[in-house]
Amino acid sequence: MAITGRGRARLGGRRAVGLLVTGTAVALALAAGGSVSQAGAATQDATQGTATQGTAAQGTAAQAKKPKPTHSQIQLLAINDFHGNLEPATGSSGNINGIPAGGAAYLATHLKQLRAAAHAKGQDSVTVAAGDLIGASPLLSAAFHDEPTVEALNGMGLEAASVGNHEFDEGWHELLRMQTGGCLPDGDGANNQNSCPDAAHPFEGAKFKYLAANVFFENTRKTLFAPYTIKTFKDGKKVGFIGMTLENTPNIVTKSGVEGLTFKDEVDTANALVPVLKKKGVESIVVLLHEGGFPADPKAYNSCPGISGPIVDINANLDPEIDAIISGHTHQGYNCSLPDKDKNPRLVTSASSFGRLVTDVRLSIVNATGDVDRVNTLANNQIITQDVVQDPKTAALIAKYKALVAPIENKVIGHITTPSVVRTPDDSLESPLGNLIADAQLADPSVVTGGKTPVVAFMNPGGIRADLASTNGEVTFGKAFTVQPFNNFLVSMDMTGTQIKALLEQQFSGVNGPDAPKFKVLQVAGITYTWNPAAAAGSKVVAGSIKIGGQPLVDGTTYRIVTNNFLSDGGDGFPAFTTATNKFFGGLDIDAFANYLTAHDPYTPVATDRISIGS
Repeated sequence: MAITGRGRARLGGRRAVGLLVTGTAVALALAAGGSVSQAGAATQDATQGTATQGTAAQGTAAQAKKPKPTHSQIQLLAINDFHGNLEPATGSSGNINGIPAGGAAYLATHLKQLRAAAHAKGQDSVTVAAGDLIGASPLLSAAFHDEPTVEALNGMGLEAASVGNHEFDEGWHELLRMQTGGCLPDGDGANNQNSCPDAAHPFEGAKFKYLAANVFFENTRKTLFAPYTIKTFKDGKKVGFIGMTLENTPNIVTKSGVEGLTFKDEVDTANALVPVLKKKGVESIVVLLHEGGFPADPKAYNSCPGISGPIVDINANLDPEIDAIISGHTHQGYNCSLPDKDKNPRLVTSASSFGRLVTDVRLSIVNATGDVDRVNTLANNQIITQDVVQDPKTAALIAKYKALVAPIENKVIGHITTPSVVRTPDDSLESPLGNLIADAQLADPSVVTGGKTPVVAFMNPGGIRADLASTNGEVTFGKAFTVQPFNNFLVSMDMTGTQIKALLEQQFSGVNGPDAPKFKVLQVAGITYTWNPAAAAGSKVVAGSIKIGGQPLVDGTTYRIVTNNFLSDGGDGFPAFTTATNKFFGGLDIDAFANYLTAHDPYTPVATDRISIGS
């Protein structure tokens, strides 16, 4: 696939990024304010045909003189949010605009082909990632503590990756093991997990470097992993990679997983490292950032229409000496040219999720200075299609672990009377699958203590990772695990009516508000209420509408509730849970889910009538 640049221009003291890609990609005009018009890009493409022909003619004359090349191209291949998807994801998560995409064995082949194309042109190549490579993974990887995914990424030639929030799902001590290797004494299958199942081949850890520039040990200046890495290419050319996760990570992971760590501002962190890298002779700087944005058109994976979200402000405030941002976290595909602080365009990309896209960047390096020529720096998001031969080594690795996990994964635990139970919410943000999970938690006997049985259950919507799928109505443990892959523990606790009111308002305020896109409505059982979208934050729950067990909520009454340990610690912006008392830890959420499906076989989805909208 050809990737073509466009004529040079200078804006301020830095060169501008010119993006023009062919094949499935679209041409991008220089963006102003983060918006790229495909129609405008097409016009830009049309006007360059003559210029390109003229350049070709000039190139012929120049070749006769054989001048020394002024530029070199370095290929940068990037992925993000792989989440242990060794096999292609299913449903809407398994395609890009209707094209089946993803799968580690296909991804490995595409990476090899892209590198071969670059090497054929004499270009060096490096492969990097922007976080969440592991965590929230399907059972095939999660059953072995994501060791299979790290092994697969080693085989793909990954060299550096920022940490993401899901790298902390099993805690930072376990993340260190992902880097350095070694086996866990997990009792050969405790909690449906088994580290190092092949005793003859213990886990060796990641061959790639995890980077964590903004993750510090508390009260120290020491980072969890190196803040940056420098890749030296032929002729001594250097590219520096700064790796970071989002500052908000502690609010979206289990508290115990990041205890003892501090997460700092992304912009302040990266800007402070620019002079450090420049002192080491690095002029070309790329940020690998696990934070992202949302294009207005999520299908426009190779352009940047109306992009919004944290990445816009972060880009606007990063040092102009930073040449490109490889982003992630939002699971979106985009290929942007956004203005930096000096109003010069800068490359900002993201490769969707689950290994469905790979970003192919060609950094154009000025040989005389070692800096990036943004005019001739190119990018293309390529779909990881499944029409190529699977990489044999990766396919063999997957087959090995599939055989090991099969007895657990393929066990039928129940049936459903519909093809699937969906997590898609209605207007009130209540979903059929959310109701099922909340019902399962409320019915779990492991959280009953001292004769006190929970009467209300709360489930965070972000913890529901997929629809509950079936095969001819059969639901396997593997399908259930795909829905709830975190192995969270259920926790019962006491909350007063006043505390529950505060909890419900936190769905629409703090980090969960005040704007609708931030709302995070908990999925519930045992409780009903009405909320008013037009009301102000802090007053959205309609007064007098809350009922528990059909009876009006009483402020001074104490109610026994159940949730998972992530929410219990105040995760997802719900500090009200931290004020609860008499907490008791029960079993795993996935076990409660599986047991409920078995006890209610076959299961028919219930109406979404627990939460309503009104005034």
